[in-house]
Amino acid sequence: MDEQKKLKLGVAVIQLSNLKKIDVIAGTSHVNIVPDIPFSDISIYFLDELSNVLRKSAESKIYADLMAFSFWCRKGNINKLKRKQRDINQRLGRGLAFHIAPSNVPLNFGYSFIFGLLSGNSNIIKIPSKEFPQAEFLSKIINDLLKRKKYISLCDTTAFIRYNKNNDITEYFSSICDARVLWGGDSTIKNVRQYQTPVRCIDLAFADRYSICVIDVNKLSELTNAELTKVIELFYNDTFFMDQNACSSPHLIVWVGKKKQKAKNQFWGSLDAHVRKNYNLLSVSAVDKYNRLCQNAIDINIPFELIRHGNHIYRIVLSELPDNIHSFKGNCGYFFEYDAKNLNEIIHIISNKYQTLTYFGLNKLSLKDFVIDNKLNGIDRIVPIGQALDISLTWDGFNIIESLSRIVDYN
Repeated sequence: MDEQKKLKLGVAVIQLSNLKKIDVIAGTSHVNIVPDIPFSDISIYFLDELSNVLRKSAESKIYADLMAFSFWCRKGNINKLKRKQRDINQRLGRGLAFHIAPSNVPLNFGYSFIFGLLSGNSNIIKIPSKEFPQAEFLSKIINDLLKRKKYISLCDTTAFIRYNKNNDITEYFSSICDARVLWGGDSTIKNVRQYQTPVRCIDLAFADRYSICVIDVNKLSELTNAELTKVIELFYNDTFFMDQNACSSPHLIVWVGKKKQKAKNQFWGSLDAHVRKNYNLLSVSAVDKYNRLCQNAIDINIPFELIRHGNHIYRIVLSELPDNIHSFKGNCGYFFEYDAKNLNEIIHIISNKYQTLTYFGLNKLSLKDFVIDNKLNGIDRIVPIGQALDISLTWDGFNIIESLSRIVDYN
């Protein structure tokens, strides 16, 4: 669309080339703000082609998160997600969505982009300054596809950008956007929220969250060796796959049921063997874990037992659950654990800092009732072990599509 036609149609254009110290990694340097319907045909075709290219790439065989991303954005999954939405025929995107991706999850920026795209928005996505190989590859493939003639309308409404910490640039994008999608620590989000936005702008803030895993040891002890191995693989994917950096990765393991010790020993022993075979623990991570342990020994005001499986797994066995356990987190195989007679023992710790509860051997409906009946203001997701990292269009308690679009009501 030429500039004169855009002016006649009232299309706003953001000229990124006029801004200093910004690198456009993918998409356009002149973003058109054009709301679209959610789940437009062109967006689904684009994501499906992106999925196909990624799945056939050698890089996806190297980086498991890249393969998972390609599987998530295939046409079949997107249409499945579409069928779960309501009122999409009455919705339009809000306009321009400004995304700030976290620095510790390589492909989060890609999912955030999809959230904005499927909601019908134009998107400016700030990707991390830290260059992850799989993130660089994904950016390149997205850019190559956007440059194809059939996707010109998407290219004109999309920009993946990178800039070093610059409050002026963040303030500018905040001042013109219709929605902000903010990922990161509490301090990062507080800092961005100091910048004024248009009065109708909405924020989706995905801040620091804490997640737990509940395991019924009675059910665990009934497993065959092959079944236990599968559970271990799924738990490994939830935790070591992202070095426990994802907000949905569990840090606290709660054991319920009787005959705990034998089942726990089998669980941790099997996990240790799997980790040693499949996980590369960096020296710096091992040092960080030990430093964190020393700090926790100072800060946690209750007795605990340390059980180490070499440098790969640290287990902090708690005699009771402090109210602020969510403030003690580690990564790369750093777990707190607690033996509970029943789930009522964890009610007092659940705050709005809690996001995901993964489980094994418990009934999902009973867990849902546990959260609702006790009117807990935390725990937004309840999923089986192995699905902690499965991102969806309902996240942190928000319906993403409904939040990032507006409904056109009529009588």
